[in-house]
Amino acid sequence: MKKTLCVSTLLCLAGQPLVAQERPNVIVFLVDDMGLMDTSLPFLTDEAGNPVRYPLNDWYQTPNMERMARQGIRFSTFYAQSVSSPSRASIMTGQNSTRHRTTNWINSETNNKTPFGPTDWNWKGISKNDVTLPRVLHEAGYKTIHVGKAHFGCQNSDGELPQNIGFDVNIAGSSIGHPGSYYGENGYGNIKGQKARAVPGLEKYHGTDTFLSEALTLEANEQITEAVGEKKPFFLYMSHYAVHSPFEADKRFADHYRYTGRPKVAADFATLIEGMDKSLGDIMDHLEELGIAENTLIIFLGDNGSDAPLGDDKGYTSSAPLRGKKGSEFEGGVRVPFIACWGKPDMNNPVQKQLPIEVGGVQLQMGTVMDIYPTLVSLSGAKNPKGHIVDGVDLREQLEGKRNNSRPETVLMHFPHEHRGSYFTTYIEGDWKLIYYYNPENPSEPRCRLYNLKKDPGESLDVSERNPKLLVKMVKAMTAQLDAEGALYPEDAKGNVLRPVY
Repeated sequence: MKKTLCVSTLLCLAGQPLVAQERPNVIVFLVDDMGLMDTSLPFLTDEAGNPVRYPLNDWYQTPNMERMARQGIRFSTFYAQSVSSPSRASIMTGQNSTRHRTTNWINSETNNKTPFGPTDWNWKGISKNDVTLPRVLHEAGYKTIHVGKAHFGCQNSDGELPQNIGFDVNIAGSSIGHPGSYYGENGYGNIKGQKARAVPGLEKYHGTDTFLSEALTLEANEQITEAVGEKKPFFLYMSHYAVHSPFEADKRFADHYRYTGRPKVAADFATLIEGMDKSLGDIMDHLEELGIAENTLIIFLGDNGSDAPLGDDKGYTSSAPLRGKKGSEFEGGVRVPFIACWGKPDMNNPVQKQLPIEVGGVQLQMGTVMDIYPTLVSLSGAKNPKGHIVDGVDLREQLEGKRNNSRPETVLMHFPHEHRGSYFTTYIEGDWKLIYYYNPENPSEPRCRLYNLKKDPGESLDVSERNPKLLVKMVKAMTAQLDAEGALYPEDAKGNVLRPVY
């Protein structure tokens, strides 16, 4: 009955312009473990601001990301946290990880603070009492829909279920950070694969050849149709499990990478990228079929740097010409793709007049995952609750292709845990980037690196010894922001807190 109703609604709505609405529908299309270079769309630019293609852009095939870029604006420099859960909490709250204190990815079953991590880090993630983007939009009259990976909290926590943090609908979201399998034949881990990471709630596709990215897309489009039938503006958080491991091939695209000379696992990863991109295109097509594309804002981004199975963790292969990958302190670990567009640009559309996104634009000024919350709260006409501190910046001026001269040119990323990069804080101010390494086993001897990102975007030349005064100045500024945001620091073997020293 439900399926018949949705199909009937779609047939009635197809191709017909809908009554104009005052507030936009919003889709946040989030891709797991997708870095800046995992796409055929170039984001890096030359000194004049023109996009520059690199070999990895010729390896991947993402035509619908290119379609989005033609319709809107891409950011050449957009920062996430270095791993999943911190970025997701920052998107939901508009706060830096130092403030919400989910500073590491969340392991479902056990507290993974790692050996010298802070005892009180927020392993349980987002709670029922926290201010979140879906909760604020729900209270403003939006239907809030979650599809895909959640990873907002551990098992038996509030954050385990997206319904607890403000979503009206949850499809396939739980505490897990990756799927037990991408294959419908395997029940996405429920029948075969890593059963502890089985994707919930997609039983209708079990035993079929429906790839996980496709199943989530079908569910998302059905929810969009239902929301339109209910005559409500909607917020869809479309959060793909792709392109996280396991790197199982999306067989629909395997022929595109069969004879490339690259390892099979790299080809399998590329099929995950292309399958995710098809999902984006299918959703954009569905918006047009329903006649709501003009009233729908789409934001595309990744949640941390690339985990592509190419090269070593801190080298120049998976994110080339950037250095490093997911979980590292380098730019390849924290730079992600970001695109925003209207589903169908129309300068005369009343909703779009509220935010005239530059068509075909490239924004050179930086943005961060913390900016999504204030941007969407403002655009939707909702109100940020009194007392809720927001660390992000409203992006609307930048989305119009302008420069926001009031925006601080600083970025702080704090990771007091162990991963590919361990126990570090990075602090960017203008062209300069500081990496501060806490040393839990020898606390009196922290290490620092200093890079000029304008001259050395690949972070190949540490100039800390040449600029001792600048180094001390940046460590002091970093420490002041850490303290202001309530950061938790690593701890030595005796439990002593390791504050920065300079």
